[in-house]
Amino acid sequence: MEKELKFLPTTPEELTGQPDFVYVNGDAYVDHPSFGAAIIGRVLQDAGFTVAMLPQPDWRDTTDFKKFGRPRLGFLVSSGNIDSMVAHYTAAKKRRSEDYYSPGCKAGLRPDRAVIVYCNRIREAWGDVPILVGGLEASLRRFAHYDYWSDKVRRSILIDSRADILMYGMGERSVVRLAQLLDKGVPVKKIRDVRGTAYVSKKEDKIFFDCAEGVDEEGLPNGYTYDELKDDKRAYAKAFKIQYNNNDAVSGRAIVEYYDDKMLVVNPPQPPLERDELDRVYALPFTRTYHPMYEEMGGVPAITEVKFSITHNRGCFGGCNFCALAFHQGRAVRSRSIESCVKEAEQIAAMPDFKGYIHDVGGPTANFRHPACDKQIEHGVCTGKRCLFPRPCKNLNADHSEYIKLLESIEAVKGVKRVFVRSGIRFDYMMADKSDAFFRKLVRDNVSGQLKVAPEHCAQNALNMMGKPSVEVYDKFREKYMRLSEECGKKQYIVPYLMSSHPGCTMDDAARLALYTKKIGLAPEQVQDFYPTPGTASTVMYYTGIDPFTGKSVYTVTDYHEKQLQRALLQWRKPENRRKIYEAMNYCTEEGVKDLRELLGMPREDTPRAPKQQKPQGKQASSKSGGKPGARPGRKQSGKPSGKNTKGKRK
Repeated sequence: MEKELKFLPTTPEELTGQPDFVYVNGDAYVDHPSFGAAIIGRVLQDAGFTVAMLPQPDWRDTTDFKKFGRPRLGFLVSSGNIDSMVAHYTAAKKRRSEDYYSPGCKAGLRPDRAVIVYCNRIREAWGDVPILVGGLEASLRRFAHYDYWSDKVRRSILIDSRADILMYGMGERSVVRLAQLLDKGVPVKKIRDVRGTAYVSKKEDKIFFDCAEGVDEEGLPNGYTYDELKDDKRAYAKAFKIQYNNNDAVSGRAIVEYYDDKMLVVNPPQPPLERDELDRVYALPFTRTYHPMYEEMGGVPAITEVKFSITHNRGCFGGCNFCALAFHQGRAVRSRSIESCVKEAEQIAAMPDFKGYIHDVGGPTANFRHPACDKQIEHGVCTGKRCLFPRPCKNLNADHSEYIKLLESIEAVKGVKRVFVRSGIRFDYMMADKSDAFFRKLVRDNVSGQLKVAPEHCAQNALNMMGKPSVEVYDKFREKYMRLSEECGKKQYIVPYLMSSHPGCTMDDAARLALYTKKIGLAPEQVQDFYPTPGTASTVMYYTGIDPFTGKSVYTVTDYHEKQLQRALLQWRKPENRRKIYEAMNYCTEEGVKDLRELLGMPREDTPRAPKQQKPQGKQASSKSGGKPGARPGRKQSGKPSGKNTKGKRK
């Protein structure tokens, strides 16, 4: 008889004695391996530590933070599966009305900048108790970072939260090592040699790892000061490039930042979990659902997207500039064994509400199963190069054979009727595979009528700034997809993700994309405005007007009115957008105007024009003043909420 699975304790009555850790989390408690808090809690439990879960505490006073008493080893703090500011606000900075990681989708159950607020309450309640922060919000804000919502460069979240140690990336190894050291009695202020962590010390303190920027004449590590980073945009862009190039477990070095008399030290990343280690994590006794205390409130909607899905990999070598995966999970791909995934499929098939359909077998990028090339295993990912951009590397191992076996093995599980692939597919990686066996199988067996992919744009300069392949690659993919669907006797479609207002995208580019959608017969209902979030190269471009990888100037749309016009062009079929299209002509070159006239199907002399408003200047690095960009126009943000923040990734 199988042992009944139990949730981690959420009340003092469920504990025997003092907990080793109290885990404070901005999400509702969902005990599923798609939720970071659940993984960390189970990994610590497996290592012999007790973890009490404190989900979505009332942060307005210290009462909830005293619920379990003082933990024996310390507090763990995370904002949840996504950044709390992204959870709360749309790209137009409008407050979201729903929170899919909260019971009943209710908004307002966590604070803005949750990590900082929670840590301050813990300090107020317990003084010098050890506090370890982690999760996406902490990971992507580990350095001084541009904050879109306040429109300024904020300090490292470790400085503002007053936590003791920050864990970044995927934290299984880091958190267990920290727990073991604390359990041995090592003071938290003395723990300085754990990879995948950051800490704050005095300037003169020695650091354990080699510094990425070397040392100065006095032997102190070289690094930027916070004042430099917030005042000099070119320095900010250069600092990001250093951070990006050292986010690799093999080749990465420590990075420091200076805050007055303090030194922030970010140690090199932890190595990714290898296959047997990932298998062990996903074999832990998850209940695979939300805690029953949320049943009366309508459950936790976020479980819907992942309940019957399987995550088979981690990491992404896709290299999209607007994606934070490279800064969080890293570019080194690792995957679970087929046996591990099949066992999870069997668990899913045994669930009473399972209807026979596995919704997804994916991850950050669904069709990545192994490192991009053999060289990465020994030497790490390349600095200054991308695996797929601007074209696939000659050393790329584009092979889907093991992924095919994985899908076929899950399809053979008793009770499974169909297996779908719904998370991000890299179509350029598929096209680089000399065999079309996976392409044929995907079209025949694993698409539920619509396949979502992310070409993002069609204008080459916009694609260059995004780190995406040329539109010709997408066109070849689209044509082959439709041909193979027809051969299978299926009427299937592609739903392409498109993005407006990305750095580098001019009004001419937006006009070209609008005309492209007309030519391919696409009427996009939803368009994603570029959202500057911490930890991405595109956000650096948005803030500085500089490409951090080349140092060259980038035209950047920051004026909200111009953003509205670019978005309106992509939804040109809507009658309410017609006047905006006429107005957009005033911001285009003759080539862009020509595209818009063709879009509208009007001859030159019959095309009306809207009154010309003052043209937004965008933002671009200046050749004067040391290359610092000039002042930015004001931005009054408004617009409709973008809706559900789902699990699907843009590839």
